[in-house]
Amino acid sequence: MKIATFNINGIKARIDALPAWLDEAKPDVALLQEIKSVDENFPREIFEERGYNVETHGQKSFNGVAILSKLPLEDVTRGLPGDSDDDQARYIEATVMGDHDAIRVCGLYLPNGNPAPGPKYDYKLAWMARLEDRARALLAEEVPFVMAGDYNIIPQSEDAATPENWREDALFRMESRTAFRRLLNLGLTEAFRARTQGPGHYSFWDYQAGAWNRNNGIRIDHLLLSPQAADMLKDCQIDKEIRGRDKPSDHVPVWIDLAA
Repeated sequence: MKIATFNINGIKARIDALPAWLDEAKPDVALLQEIKSVDENFPREIFEERGYNVETHGQKSFNGVAILSKLPLEDVTRGLPGDSDDDQARYIEATVMGDHDAIRVCGLYLPNGNPAPGPKYDYKLAWMARLEDRARALLAEEVPFVMAGDYNIIPQSEDAATPENWREDALFRMESRTAFRRLLNLGLTEAFRARTQGPGHYSFWDYQAGAWNRNNGIRIDHLLLSPQAADMLKDCQIDKEIRGRDKPSDHVPVWIDLAA
């Protein structure tokens, strides 16, 4: 089962690039972030005609997450539990039925948090605490699950080309990285680092200042696996070359292959 996460930075802007990548990469499941569309305006027909089931949790002009799945989806839920007043569309869950196992997929778009410190950073940290609570609940069910998306977290210095430029940024502040580490310490596996070590691997390059051409990137798109899902992990890769194509997102897809 090939599961990808991809912050597309607007479905309208990626209306050609996203289907082209799907046709080439052929993920069984694609978890999308920043669709920037209300549910009723999401162009689901483009994906349904490619054999994908489509579930969205949208919001006008901002945020928004979606699941595209060639496999059956069950028990779809929208919104991260823990704050009934949170109206930002950043989280969606569903159970994907594989050939051998059912996988709970959790698609997330974690808050950026800048400027930090400040209210937006407080929201980010509170959101991460809720995500930790959700991970604990899923772990208690002892089901295979994947929490994948744009975490807006640079886990370590080697995950940034110029870490010194990010020291006080919400993506790299110690409180952010500590919250991410708490997730891992629950027993989750960060899929990419389970397969690949060392610096120079990024999933985001800013549109400004020639970041892509200079490979001045950061790695902020992650797939965290429960112990049961980690046992199924066969591969994890970053589709870096997508960033150099026509009208790209500033993120690129990251995907895993599970023996499910």
